[in-house]
Amino acid sequence: MDTASLTFRQAAWKRLKKNKAAVFGMVIISLSILVAIFAYFIAPDPSPFSNRIILEIGGNKPGFRQQFLLVRKDRVPGNTGFVKQMVSGKEDNHYYLPVSSVVQAGDSFVVQHFIDEGLTDRQAFHKNQLAPSPVTEKNFLLGTDKFGRDILSRLIVGTRVSLSVGLITVIISLSIGLILGSLAGFYRGRTDDIIMWFINVIWSIPTLLLVFAITLALGRGFWQVFIAVGLTMWVSVARLVRGQVIAIRELEYIEAARALGYSKIHTIVRHIWPNIMGPVIVIAASNFASAIVIEAGLSFLGIGVQAPQPSWGLMIKENYNFIITQNPMLALAPGFAIMLLVLAFNLLGNGLRDALHVRGKL
Repeated sequence: MDTASLTFRQAAWKRLKKNKAAVFGMVIISLSILVAIFAYFIAPDPSPFSNRIILEIGGNKPGFRQQFLLVRKDRVPGNTGFVKQMVSGKEDNHYYLPVSSVVQAGDSFVVQHFIDEGLTDRQAFHKNQLAPSPVTEKNFLLGTDKFGRDILSRLIVGTRVSLSVGLITVIISLSIGLILGSLAGFYRGRTDDIIMWFINVIWSIPTLLLVFAITLALGRGFWQVFIAVGLTMWVSVARLVRGQVIAIRELEYIEAARALGYSKIHTIVRHIWPNIMGPVIVIAASNFASAIVIEAGLSFLGIGVQAPQPSWGLMIKENYNFIITQNPMLALAPGFAIMLLVLAFNLLGNGLRDALHVRGKL
């Protein structure tokens, strides 16, 4: 059995590698995972949530460059270790003061503090108030939002939210869907009737409306939206699993398991689940993509991830008014990111469906 299973996996992997669209999806997903893990080392703004607010430079277009004077903070943050920075970022040691010109006069630096286009304010600082290298210039590749935060940095850190909500949603939906679908399909009778009645009730409620209700019950926040989305996507998994279990519950190897005295739970977990994982994996990829879209929609409506934590949907909400003004990229960039990641999961799901020969079973 192990050899046959290994041969099947090898054949499926070979078919999957021949599917260029699926390979493209895997590459995008793999890159997204790496970006999410090392977000604070990649992002130009490594501060927690990439929330470095510089109001004077808000709403600038991609490619914008600005010179800054680094002014020491009164309370200098302690050293941040590798793991802590990877998880939550590194707090800035200095304030970033936008300047249009800097002149050093002895131990002092005289600057023209940039306030707005054509408006500056003359200020002077002693060198002890500044960083060892007090002047720096930054290039904002995707521009800045209305609070002067770097769009590229928030886009990179926001990858974590999208991948996390997809992963947790898939775990929750698979856990509930596999259990209820297996019980309904294997035990049949009254158990099947009760579970299917519950599934049909949940199925009849619009997904977004159900998410709203669960989110309002649990409250708004990071973990609440994960649970809310996960609790709404198990229905499709349960229906699929039920159909698969019904199709194989009377096969010879299941009868053999019964004859050998194995318990029903043992038969379901050890003999049925391994043989229905193909369709389940395919629908998991589809649910992953759907969860990303739903989370973005909830954040856009203000009941998902809350500021200052970056979420692609929240970034669109904060900057969508720029679409019809001077800088549409502020809202289009997170929109393109959502589109690309959802496309990658859909392409991978289609590739898995073909590679695992589950067409027509969903």
